[in-house]
Amino acid sequence: MAASASATLIKSSAILDKSEWVKGQSLRQPSVSSLVRCRPTAVSALTIRASSYADELVKTAGLVPLAGSNDESWCQGLDGLATRTAAYYQQGARFAKWRAVVSIPNGPSALAVKEAAWGLARYAAIAQDNGLVPIVEPEIMLDGEHNIERTFEVAQKVWAEVFFYMAQNNVLFEGILLKPSMVTPGAECKERATPQQVADYTLKLLHRRIPPSVPGIMFLSGGQSEVEATLNLNAMNQSPNPWHVSFSYARALQNTCLKTWGGRPENVQAAQEALLIRAKANSIAQLGKYTGEGESEEAKKGMFVKGYVY
Repeated sequence: MAASASATLIKSSAILDKSEWVKGQSLRQPSVSSLVRCRPTAVSALTIRASSYADELVKTAGLVPLAGSNDESWCQGLDGLATRTAAYYQQGARFAKWRAVVSIPNGPSALAVKEAAWGLARYAAIAQDNGLVPIVEPEIMLDGEHNIERTFEVAQKVWAEVFFYMAQNNVLFEGILLKPSMVTPGAECKERATPQQVADYTLKLLHRRIPPSVPGIMFLSGGQSEVEATLNLNAMNQSPNPWHVSFSYARALQNTCLKTWGGRPENVQAAQEALLIRAKANSIAQLGKYTGEGESEEAKKGMFVKGYVY
């Protein structure tokens, strides 16, 4: 959906204004970036609800083919990033996000892993140098027939290199947020994993690779169904963690909402109510209290798209 159309859906309304689950205002700069300024709904800076982050700037120059790799990609955009982030800070942004992807069916090659990790590290250092909190997003794509053990193996390598290069670039771990994939089987794997299995593998990986000084782990949904992403998050919050384990979903928050809306003014209220259902479900899941009761069939449908790009 275009930004202007989406703004129509989430603009001020009686439903959203009275909600404790969704807060914020969208500000758009068409020429270079999209700025989102969100007001926290609670005293704690780490109480993340549907708005996800206060004053978040999403800025990624884009994924392009990586020469010399196994048909893999890398994220360009470091050139001039210092100037841009300084300008964004002056415009009111306080957070930035950079996404790099790793494909398991394509290897992943050592070159692609290193390029993703180095790019994330340089971006994080530049963002912090200009006053922004970097959201670091190393995404392991869902594509493939591999099992959960293979995902765990690859993610260990990727996360290790990301934090190695961030240390080399003097990134302050206390001043970042990590937005990783959960450890799940490939979308085409016949052996599906339960929420408890996903939680066990993902938490084991977090404990092995992520310093406790990192304040927040904000998982992406990556093509899981809305309910699946919420159940997995809930399973990870059944006991205390060194980090705030929460969510930064796109499709797993928006899918039912956007389908309900369909761009029609008469559907706005129903769509906003659908958004609130997902926002509340995930907010409860980060407290480990989500049950999954009363979910719609639409929310249970997987959203994996092979070769998905955005």
